[in-house]
Amino acid sequence: MPKTVSRFLVILVVALGVTFSLHIFILNFFKQPLFGDKIVLSYVVNALLAGTIFFSLQKLKERYKTQIGFLFLFGSALKFVVFFSLFFPSYKADGVMDKLEFAAFFVPYVVCLVLETYSLSQMLNKMS
Repeated sequence: MPKTVSRFLVILVVALGVTFSLHIFILNFFKQPLFGDKIVLSYVVNALLAGTIFFSLQKLKERYKTQIGFLFLFGSALKFVVFFSLFFPSYKADGVMDKLEFAAFFVPYVVCLVLETYSLSQMLNKMS
């Protein structure tokens, strides 16, 4: 595994671990269910998708230099497909998607997106 991918994965796991701990702390502080709304699945799925997308972009960067941004967008679209197939049906089962359900998916999604975007920009800067 390339050093860049290993470094990304370590940063991803640490960032999501800290975010998850903070997320659980906040839920506990406000006396909300700690592990409801598929929160653990959400963090795991987002981490797996982010790692897979970054690894794929790293592998394809030389072959598809000019299309790497489009491949990144494809990865983001894949995340939304996963959201709408795995999470959305249970979140909307009661007819309403509340703030806790929204946060359970989109907090780890945003953390992964920021890390992916930053890492991709670093990759692109090294290529030019």
